[in-house]
Amino acid sequence: MILRPAALKRLTSLALPLALAACSASEATRVSTGAAGPSLYWPMAATGAEIDAGAARDMIAAYRRNKGLPPLALDPGLQRLAETETAAMAAAGRPSQADIVKTVAARMGYPEPAANLSAGYHTLAEAFSGWRESPSHNAVMLDPAATRMGIATAYAPGSKYKVYWALLVAK
Repeated sequence: MILRPAALKRLTSLALPLALAACSASEATRVSTGAAGPSLYWPMAATGAEIDAGAARDMIAAYRRNKGLPPLALDPGLQRLAETETAAMAAAGRPSQADIVKTVAARMGYPEPAANLSAGYHTLAEAFSGWRESPSHNAVMLDPAATRMGIATAYAPGSKYKVYWALLVAK
């Protein structure tokens, strides 16, 4: 097949945006963990693995949109609190109680905080599916008052659960 210059130019103009779209801010994480494919399937049970918070936000936004709810915005303060909470759970080797982190979030000025704290899911897809199937966790993702979120994981290789998760939402 011989492509004319105009056809080649059109093909190139289509290929470049697709190639750029494949690049992401989480490229270093993908390389360090050896993960390939969509970030919702990246293994979190690896040293240095980091969740793609943007992909998590987008997945939760699509779920909320299907239920008639607005999307959540990533919040740097909730993100830091989620990271702190997952590190504490990993150090303790067990999930925390949500009431404690919700109290901390409220003291930080976040109205109506809610939290999903869990362990054992190795990918974002697994965590999302598990949370959807649990009425209390699902209620957090579908909290109609929530406008902001933070999400994090921590890996503890010697622990029972290996991967610890925190999804925090607030108004």
